[in-house]
Amino acid sequence: MQKLYFSEGLIGQDWAKDICLTVASDGMIEHVKTGANTEGVKVFGPLLPAMSNVHSHAFQRAFAGLAEYKAPCQGTVKSDFWSWRSAMYGFAQHMTPAVLEAVASALYIEMLKAGYSAVGEFHYLHNSHLDQSLSMSDAIVKAADTAGIALTHLPVFYEASDFGGKAPEPEQAPFIHTVADFNRLLQILSPRLQGRHRLGVAFHSLRAVNSASFGPVINMLDRISLKAPIHIHIAEQTAEVDASLKHFGERPVNWLLDNQQIDDRWCLIHATHLIDSEWKNLAATGATVGLCPTTEANLGDGLFPLLEFQKAGGHWAIGSDSHISIDAREELRLLEYGQRLARQERTVVVGESGGHTGLHLWTQAAKYGAQALAQPIGEIAVGKRADLIVLDAQAPCFAGASGPQLVDTLVFSGQPNPISHVMVAGEWVIQNGKHKDESPVFDRYRETVSAIANAERAR
Repeated sequence: MQKLYFSEGLIGQDWAKDICLTVASDGMIEHVKTGANTEGVKVFGPLLPAMSNVHSHAFQRAFAGLAEYKAPCQGTVKSDFWSWRSAMYGFAQHMTPAVLEAVASALYIEMLKAGYSAVGEFHYLHNSHLDQSLSMSDAIVKAADTAGIALTHLPVFYEASDFGGKAPEPEQAPFIHTVADFNRLLQILSPRLQGRHRLGVAFHSLRAVNSASFGPVINMLDRISLKAPIHIHIAEQTAEVDASLKHFGERPVNWLLDNQQIDDRWCLIHATHLIDSEWKNLAATGATVGLCPTTEANLGDGLFPLLEFQKAGGHWAIGSDSHISIDAREELRLLEYGQRLARQERTVVVGESGGHTGLHLWTQAAKYGAQALAQPIGEIAVGKRADLIVLDAQAPCFAGASGPQLVDTLVFSGQPNPISHVMVAGEWVIQNGKHKDESPVFDRYRETVSAIANAERAR
């Protein structure tokens, strides 16, 4: 058991002063006291709940920034999500368990330094055969343990290249499973994910999964845990919406709502292109929408109707997806700025009720990110896990800020990163902005990614 003191911070939904937290040996918060006597004890700076990163493709960190060149072209050749996907397939071919572990270990340390304490790994690099699938998942778990981040592992079921069960493309071979093999994978993985780790499942997308396959996979997941999360990419691109209308006669989100029991264990990733009936009906389910603003902007996806969805009671969270950026502040900032640009007004996300924009963004994303990952975090309260971040009160960006303005400044003040300490399950994994193992981990990452990039350039 340990007692931790903080000068001020966010307790539940309220800003408090002189905070004392009692954290049990299992990392859970046992007692919270505000207005505590801090005389003679070490007092940390301003306190916030750590953030959940609900959507990660760890291997894609290896080519972030390396797909930004557009060759001169003629006619109607377009640079978009689909051209980016072709480049991504090239890097995926280099991923062995050792390479994936090296990339993911560095990525997860970067996440911790940026204020994330838990990650949902939307993991589709299985390499086909069951033994290889287990090795690739084990690499992800080992990377999470090296970094000290809490992992919600989301093996991805992927069986087709397009609607109607179209045969996979050659580049997609490492992603593919039959229902029987995938369910066996879940059974074997379940006892390997203990402590702060969780097991869920992800369906890649409606185009990559036959409609008859949802039931058997969900039934297997229910045998493991009725609370295990379920994630899916959906309605990210207008081409997907058009293909769904052609195949099903319905838009993707409408089809999902009509054909699956969507509830608070579901997380719909992107859900960018919705009509009014879709976001209204989705908001009523209690499901979370996983928004990835930096990736969605990088790929030119579009803007989610955030304000309308939120007014209807909808839940949302954030993820770094392709890891073009690994910064919870930037995801939240861009989420708000996209809405401002679309509406030509400011402080959009707080709506008519008003309030501190940064504080609202942080608290909503932390709360519903925890829900999406089935992690007992998201706020600082008794019965929650001690996943915490501490701000550097002496950082120049905080000059003049007080109380909730500290969170507004955290989100909207840009660089450098003013997060000094990060705790996961009662353990300090980042202290004074550093991870104890970051030097060897980052060295290995640089060596690994340089070798991949050189191999790709030589092709």
